[in-house]
Amino acid sequence: MLNIFLLSLAGLALLSIIFEELTHINKAKTTLFLGCLSWITLFVASPDAHETSIINAELQDNLLEIATLWLFLMSTMTFVAYLNAKGMIEIVVSKLFPKSISVRMLMIQVAIFSLLLSAICDNVTATLVSLGLLTTFQLDSNIKRRMSVLIIFAVNSGGVSLITGDVTTLMIFLGGHVHMADLLMLVLPAGVSVVLLATLFSLKANGRVYANSSLQTLETVDIIIAVIFVCTIVLTMVLNILFAIPPVLTFLSGLSIMFLVGKTVHTDNEEIRILEYIRQVEFDTLLFFLGILLLVGMLKQIGTLDELAQLYATHDPNIANYVTGMGSALLDNVPLTAALLKAEPQLTLAGWLGLTYAVGVGGSLLVIGSAAGIIAMSKVNELTFVSYLKYVPALLLSYSVGYLLTLMIGRLLS
Repeated sequence: MLNIFLLSLAGLALLSIIFEELTHINKAKTTLFLGCLSWITLFVASPDAHETSIINAELQDNLLEIATLWLFLMSTMTFVAYLNAKGMIEIVVSKLFPKSISVRMLMIQVAIFSLLLSAICDNVTATLVSLGLLTTFQLDSNIKRRMSVLIIFAVNSGGVSLITGDVTTLMIFLGGHVHMADLLMLVLPAGVSVVLLATLFSLKANGRVYANSSLQTLETVDIIIAVIFVCTIVLTMVLNILFAIPPVLTFLSGLSIMFLVGKTVHTDNEEIRILEYIRQVEFDTLLFFLGILLLVGMLKQIGTLDELAQLYATHDPNIANYVTGMGSALLDNVPLTAALLKAEPQLTLAGWLGLTYAVGVGGSLLVIGSAAGIIAMSKVNELTFVSYLKYVPALLLSYSVGYLLTLMIGRLLS
């Protein structure tokens, strides 16, 4: 009965996200409430002190994961918000994209940009920067929503071919199941699937769009902070690979340097204005993450993820990987991948590459299935859970093509 009640809370959370437009209740508040309620229920229903201590330990682990993500989001958002407020992203766009471009070509270029960016830095940063590109063009609501969906898929696809791009890729690599050269081959299916989706989205997208022409004048300190941002991204990858330093620590260090440099030039009022901007725009994103991760942690605690891992082991690996990727659209792919690795499935190279691609890209099938989707939903008003569903057929087709190409490459490598 307890598990049924807890699963029903997770179901209610999903329904609250789906029907947010009808209820007009912020999804961040409902998921946070139901996430907290699920853990309170676990403590109340605990039969003895030993079980309570186990639940408490799991909660502490869950909160540590959430706190790490919060701090990482906060530091990344601060950089991006500052550079966006100073017009840096707009200037970069003016250098990379022409002032007037067809909607079709813009979709393909933005998709490739997001794909490449997410391969060399984390999904959060790649999503924020890519969404920042959209604000520099005069896009109507429909095109903006479509391009936001494209960015989500491209960002998730870009991370599968490098251990710096996605946590699940790193987990499978550290398990010794794939080599770096094998992972690099995933660039092909990832690129093909993203270009396919961009092509599908651009079929009915006619006309041209224009970039905002009012570029701001950059100060020396703005360029310095942009360099700090780029260096922070590079050092995050290098230090994590060489010394296993958590990315959040490197980004917080970069953020502290940014504030120290900014303090020498900017007034206190300007610093407060930037921080207020972040607080007002992004707080719902952080609360939404908190609620979602609390619910996923609860599902892990009651053994739902372990049951899925056991179910996975009883089916054909190629089919199981494909379905697992679709499942990662509802469940966080990190604990899901951890549960699968713990089950120690016996897979060929094609199977491991298929699993890597599936858990990395499959979360794109629903807007709540990845960090990129949650961030996009909180920043793009036109993008909601329901409006995202109309793009699922195109997303599923692109995901399926990428998965089949991954299996073919895996078999060739074997």
